[in-house]
Amino acid sequence: MEVKSGEGRTIKRRVGLLYDERMCKHNTPDGDYHPENPNRIKAIWNKLQAAGIPQRCVVLNAKEAKDKNLLSVHTENHVNLIKNISSKQFDSRRDRIASKLNSIYLNEGSSEAAYLAAGSVIEVAERVAEGELNSAFAIVRPPGHHAEPDEAMGFCLYNNVAVAASFLLNERPELGINKILIVDWDVHHGNSTQKMFWKDPRVLFFSVHRHEFGTFYPANDDGFYTMIGEGPGLGYNINVPWENGRCGDADYLAVWDHILLPVAKDFGPDIIIISAGFDAAAGDPLGGCRVTPYGYSVMLKKLMDFAQGKIVLALEGGYNLGSISNSVFACMNVLLEDKPVAGSSEAYPFESTWRVIQAHMISSSDSEDEDTKVETLEAVLQVALSKLKVDDGHAELGTATPWRSELSKVDVFYASFGSNMWKSRFLCYIEGGQLYIDFQVEGMQKPCSGSKDRNPPKEILWKTFPHRLFFGRDSSHTWGPGGVAFLNPECDCRHKAYLCLYRITLEQFNDVLLQENVYSDDVSSPLFDTNDLNSVANKKAVSLEALKNGWYHNVVYLGKEHGIPILTMTCSLSAVGKFKSGEFPLRAPAPAYTNTLIKGLVEGKQLSEEEAKAYIHEASTKRL
Repeated sequence: MEVKSGEGRTIKRRVGLLYDERMCKHNTPDGDYHPENPNRIKAIWNKLQAAGIPQRCVVLNAKEAKDKNLLSVHTENHVNLIKNISSKQFDSRRDRIASKLNSIYLNEGSSEAAYLAAGSVIEVAERVAEGELNSAFAIVRPPGHHAEPDEAMGFCLYNNVAVAASFLLNERPELGINKILIVDWDVHHGNSTQKMFWKDPRVLFFSVHRHEFGTFYPANDDGFYTMIGEGPGLGYNINVPWENGRCGDADYLAVWDHILLPVAKDFGPDIIIISAGFDAAAGDPLGGCRVTPYGYSVMLKKLMDFAQGKIVLALEGGYNLGSISNSVFACMNVLLEDKPVAGSSEAYPFESTWRVIQAHMISSSDSEDEDTKVETLEAVLQVALSKLKVDDGHAELGTATPWRSELSKVDVFYASFGSNMWKSRFLCYIEGGQLYIDFQVEGMQKPCSGSKDRNPPKEILWKTFPHRLFFGRDSSHTWGPGGVAFLNPECDCRHKAYLCLYRITLEQFNDVLLQENVYSDDVSSPLFDTNDLNSVANKKAVSLEALKNGWYHNVVYLGKEHGIPILTMTCSLSAVGKFKSGEFPLRAPAPAYTNTLIKGLVEGKQLSEEEAKAYIHEASTKRL
């Protein structure tokens, strides 16, 4: 596209575009459907051709990566495996090898496609770094940001973006690329890219992704906001982990404005490489988010202000053919400085988005390091935090929830029989955060998001109730392997259970319900309102349909204390039947979970340590 220079001269903006149908040879060996298939890049190319985009770009030829390029971030064994996996000598073993890897298929075209994908990103990155091109888009597959140094993973064989970044930094130093910003907006965390530059201050890695406290693919803690790099790279790794799906343009742009752009301005990259996955797009079958083509175009446009507009986009995920094609088209319009696609940003971010932004900034400010650059980056984050429009630390921006105001005026006693008996543990549900017991490896594996109202309980007391305590399920997201506590909702005078009662608001009770049931979406209406509170005294229990897949969706009424209702949350009677029949497993709690219960009972002055151990042992071994 032609643009005017400062002196009035006409300059032609040169945008590179790379596509090669040979990358379509990588396919499932039996021809079965798979979301990562050749139609992804074919659909993109057809869309761009129909709009006349290639004719306005510098169309580049794909090139295979050299082994030395790949070995800069991958092990020799891994490079050799992918290099030879499509040869005849692997015909009898190829499927078996693929089955042992995480979400990988392999066929006779996989080797060539993998080498072309990595080499093509090198090609466009080198052209942009040299100044031959202003920017470029590499339409490549298989994707790359999950491919570990020593193993293929998550549809990815080689880490295309990491290979290109390493090439610029280590093999072409004369190009003057000393600092690279890698932005990964794929809906999944770029676990491999993070590892490859974990200790490298030359690369600022930024990933925004669904995380849901480690339950969303790749299902680990690597993508949490506390993962900020190590050694010289401390502070140069930034993760923004969504607590829930359905995040859209407003959520992403809030993160851009409050985290990414301030840090990018201070970092001053020489080039930007985008791991451009489009599986956060509306309609994607794997992503579950709602970013529009307009949203992607605005995100890209904001990044064009850095590195003199030297930006390389390399395709990662995206599995809805319409969404991925329209999103790439919107990005190409930005690179060519065309009129942007239609759209608006009138929607507001989720409350959880502001919570994640704030938590990230606070985490960054807590980092201790003497490196001046890291301190500067942290200072920038703090300035951005000060500009957030929050309400008592929990931004509501446009997400008015009148029910919260109403329920904040009503008190209930929440009665806990499990790990929440320990006050320190329960406060995680109110204040947010993660509890560690003795050693980090023994503590909670999933942090809590906290309540919107983070005021502590107004009163704490203990009572015993004629109900049976038992332990079941094989593992939990929060504690890992081992059973967790349940209370039989039926009253039985033969049993005695110790419960700690926390006087909190009905609003806070709703937030605890959400967190106990691993239900992370923001809600526009309460799960348990004043009508439910009035009826539960007669019904004795209310099973919440919105939380029916949660383990603790059954709210049980246990009476009153000082005229205030006492409520607990446990499984349903039908679930108790399944525990009795063996359909649901009964299992003793893990040591870390047991220790938490013991601490609660002992610090609450209900039992001695030995008595507490005996109480839990009996509950976990006695037949239900």
